[in-house]
Amino acid sequence: MKLKKALTAGVVAGAVSLAIAGANDAKAEKHETEKCFGIVKAGYNDCAAADKSHSCMGQAAEDGNPHEWVAVPVGLCEKLVGGTLAAGEGADEKASCDSKSSCQGKEDHEG
Repeated sequence: MKLKKALTAGVVAGAVSLAIAGANDAKAEKHETEKCFGIVKAGYNDCAAADKSHSCMGQAAEDGNPHEWVAVPVGLCEKLVGGTLAAGEGADEKASCDSKSSCQGKEDHEG
């Protein structure tokens, strides 16, 4: 009887260890992202607008603006209603947060 309990405890402990290790591996993986334009809710953009109307996170003035973007996992953007990988007309798609941006990392969302 003691052997059966010991074996059961060992199997359970092994399963828990494997589950924890698997969860840590999944968290450690870096997922690729892409800019998705046209799906941002006002105040929740990731950084600079492609039309250069602002250069900070959280400053989108309207929902669904084709110049505002948010990072999403690769392949998701085009599955979302209104989502596109290209910014609206007259945009500079290279606009983004860089190390010189005075508002990079701004986390307070208004709206």
